[in-house]
Amino acid sequence: MTLVPKCAAIAAFAALAASGAAFADDDCTDPISEWKPRELLRQEVERRGWTVQRIKVDDGCYEVRGTDRMGNRVKAKYAPASLHMRSLEVAFGPNGDASDYAGPVQAKEKRRERTSPTTKENIQ
Repeated sequence: MTLVPKCAAIAAFAALAASGAAFADDDCTDPISEWKPRELLRQEVERRGWTVQRIKVDDGCYEVRGTDRMGNRVKAKYAPASLHMRSLEVAFGPNGDASDYAGPVQAKEKRRERTSPTTKENIQ
């Protein structure tokens, strides 16, 4: 093997290893002794109007699959100790509406424009 193919192979391996490290970031690392019960998570998502089909453990996180109040399929991952949502996937149906998941768009405030330069005399 010549030098150029060796360098290309090493670079490809390094890129592959780095991409795998990025995916490992999605795992939950909460100690099992601090996990909250699945039933508590079920109650929380049902209060949101979801119908739970399944709660399982995946990569150390709780994964909830079900449907929301509009019938859209949902898949969410939660940190088991805090029950904070880490990721959410929604498969919207034909009448799906993202407004349940995205807050209202807020207009940016206009920047105040200076009418005159700030000087010591203007401030006093």
